[in-house]
Amino acid sequence: MKIAGYELLFQGSNFTRLLGGVWEVVKISAISLVLGLAIGIVFGMIRTSRNPFIRIIFKLYLEIFRIVPLLVLLFLFYYLLPEMFNWQISNQTVSILVFVLWISAEMSDLTRSALENVSQNQIEIGKSLGFNRIQLYQEILLPQGLKTIIPATINLVTRVIKTTSLLMMIGVTEMIRVGQQIIENYTIEVPTASLWIYGIIFCIYFILCYPLSKFASYLERSS
Repeated sequence: MKIAGYELLFQGSNFTRLLGGVWEVVKISAISLVLGLAIGIVFGMIRTSRNPFIRIIFKLYLEIFRIVPLLVLLFLFYYLLPEMFNWQISNQTVSILVFVLWISAEMSDLTRSALENVSQNQIEIGKSLGFNRIQLYQEILLPQGLKTIIPATINLVTRVIKTTSLLMMIGVTEMIRVGQQIIENYTIEVPTASLWIYGIIFCIYFILCYPLSKFASYLERSS
């Protein structure tokens, strides 16, 4: 019996497999964001140092992840690390590692900029109250600085979710890889399989990213 395009989703375990791909995207994104944002905030604090050597090192770290395509870094870590250190490392672990490094680099720059833009008057008030450097960060710099970069941080979250589509290139069973496998099984039987499956994947990415994008826009307008 001929299968209609929209019925592909409900054939066999296709729907379950696609949900598994969605879960893989959410899991890798969530773990990477939690670790990357936390590390990025710490790195951003370090980048406010007046030590030129520290500033150059972290600037170079940021530029590597801005200049080198993320796909190249994924291949580099996936193929090079096991060879260099004789490790058995899964593609999910490589994905999280590269994403954490990328997110922390971007977040460090956002944090640095936010901290350096905190009013000098506020800092002087804190010093006059006897705050040490740690207390200045806890009471003034971080609360005031991080609040201003919430929209940019949310935009970074949406970029991370969308960029997970690259993980198919190192064998991670995220949505697009699962979708390709489904399409390959039905290409002859259902010529429009790719249209329907990629259409569904488009809708899933839209559902995941659009609310975050609108929320970031709202925060930017209201700030």
